[in-house]
Order: sequence, then structure tokens, then C-alpha cells
Amino acid sequence: MKTALVTGSSRGIGKAIAIALAKKGYDIVVNYARSKTAAEATAKEIEALGRRALVVKANVGDTSKIKAMFEAIDQEFGRLDVFINNAASGVQRPIMELEEKHWNWTMDINSKALLFCAQEAAKLMEKSGGGAIISISSLGSIRYLKNYTAVGVSKAAVEALTRYLSVELASKNIVVNAVSGGAVDTDALKHFSNRDEMLADAKENTPAGRIVEMDDIVQTVLFLASPGAFMIRGQTIIVDGGRSLLV
Repeated sequence: MKTALVTGSSRGIGKAIAIALAKKGYDIVVNYARSKTAAEATAKEIEALGRRALVVKANVGDTSKIKAMFEAIDQEFGRLDVFINNAASGVQRPIMELEEKHWNWTMDINSKALLFCAQEAAKLMEKSGGGAIISISSLGSIRYLKNYTAVGVSKAAVEALTRYLSVELASKNIVVNAVSGGAVDTDALKHFSNRDEMLADAKENTPAGRIVEMDDIVQTVLFLASPGAFMIRGQTIIVDGGRSLLV
């Protein structure tokens, strides 16, 4: 039975991806950092679909917690086929107000986590002949967003690391890509001081005629995890209805 790890899957896009993968037949590792109740609720939904769910608390910005999480996955399932690098955090402040602790916190969870989770994931994926690693990025990696400096740079690092991992893990039959979404109205967006402005802009200026929905991201992730995406390597797929094509 195939197994998928989705970091930060107690809520939001991570939860939606975890449930979608369960519907595709995957057993799921539900990772969370804070909300055990929400993570267990996600696990119950997965189990209701007839799949197994392993709930693991781990701050992915801490390499010791990463190693412990992957040891638990190995003990429970003995394999890993898909790793969705979704967990994210970050301090949103103007450049002149950023402190070293803000930078380190954001980089650890958003960037360092991908490298060290990918190392552990690759070891497990080798056991069953390969797999897929997919990260969730954002348009702040390539364009200016207000107060988004630390997060935007951390996401740019994720996209660069996606390219490097793609080349170096190819010999292990591991496909590595990323998905960068436009503004999606999730709980995470509530942390943006200009949330209403961003959503209004997306509604008014997206060529596709509507803002990006969670399922748009989920369906792209499912495709990248499928055999049909085998020849897509090291790419960041932008899912924004064409908004970033306009000035």
C-alpha cells in the first residue's frame, strides 16, 4: 500500500491534499506542529475513507524532530512514496523591522525543512523504487508582496532547492517539483495585513475569471504525484489563473 507524508496537514491546503491522496488510495502521515485536535480530526476523515493514518507531531524546522518523524514512518509503514512539503510559517514585517530570530524561524520551517525532509524521504523512497516530492510555494518567491520579504525569500529557496533535488535524486527515480499558487482564501491568508486587498485584486484581475480555489492547488499536486508527470522535473508550476501574467 502506498504511503504519503503531508507536512502541516492538520488544516488548510495540507489537509485537503492529505484527504485527496487518501481518496487515491494512499495511507497518510498527518504531520502537525501545534493543533493535535485538528490533526486527529484529519486522521479520522482519512480512516473513514478506509485508509490508515499516522499522526506525528513535529516542528519541521528542527532536524532532530524530522529524523524522529521519519523513523516513526519507517516503523509504521516501512516505505514512503510521496512527500508533500506543505508546512509553512514566517514573520511578515517590513525589511527594516526584521530581526535575526524572524529570519531564522522563517528559513528553518520553510526552506531548511525541505532539504532535510527530502534527505530522509529519499532513503525511504529508495526502498520501493522511487517516489515524488512536491513543495508548496507562493508567488512571493518571484515578485514583491508587501511585508513578505522573509517568507518570499524562503520560498525562492524552496524553488531553487527543488531544482537541485530534482537532478540529484533523479538516479533514485524520485521526481521533484513545486506548486506556486495565487491568493487562496484560507486561514493562512488571515495573517496578511492586506488580505482584503489581495483577494479583491485576484477577483478583479485574474484572466480565468475567479480567484484560485484550494482544489486547484490540490489537483495540480495530484497530477505531479502521478505517473503522468514523470517527465516534469524541477519545475515550479504556477496555479494562479493567469494573474501573474499581468502587470
